[in-house]
Amino acid sequence: MTDITPTELKERQAAGTAPVIIDVRETWENEESRIAGSQNIPLGELPGKLEELEDLKEQEVVVHCKGGGRSASAKAFLTQQGFQNVRNLVGGMQAYQQA
Repeated sequence: MTDITPTELKERQAAGTAPVIIDVRETWENEESRIAGSQNIPLGELPGKLEELEDLKEQEVVVHCKGGGRSASAKAFLTQQGFQNVRNLVGGMQAYQQA
């Protein structure tokens, strides 16, 4: 699955068709700024949360971090765990805030 641009994500949110959004930044980063409707699961905690995320394996999931590095790791990890439709937010939170 191709990654998603901030513009596409904002359009989907406005249309009410936003995918599941997981913020893999640290909790303190999420507290400073967050994408509406996202859930915060820091990258280091992702392996321990797999059971909670089991229902999302067939759904579209967007992962994001500050600039795209940690979320690229999260996308690779989730894909390895059988998630079929994981997309990385291109440019991360920095790009989202400027879009």
